[in-house]
Amino acid sequence: QVQLVESGGGLVQAGGSLRLSCAASGRTFNAMGWFRQAPGKEREFLAGISWIGGTTYYAPSMKDRFAISRDNAKNTGYLQMNSLKPEDTAVYYCSAGPQLTQYDYWGQGTQVTVSS
Repeated sequence: QVQLVESGGGLVQAGGSLRLSCAASGRTFNAMGWFRQAPGKEREFLAGISWIGGTTYYAPSMKDRFAISRDNAKNTGYLQMNSLKPEDTAVYYCSAGPQLTQYDYWGQGTQVTVSS
């Protein structure tokens, strides 16, 4: 099992920035991803990163404003979000799995609210 704990969410004004963190523990994994889910919408993939090599992969609409990174020494992943918009309001989840396209473990989520 992999345990994932997100932090860093909150309330921010439009145009602002937030950095989400995801602390991982337990068994090893090869990739970490970030997703979000807004009320009434399906969960949406944002970005993924290979844990050893650092290769990143983004949903096309996210690459300009969001940046994924990781600190192997801290076993923690990050999602830097800039130029936030009200439509970015959602619960943000980190996930871990064997590859960039497969995620088996999920955190509890952290709320991000962007006010206009």
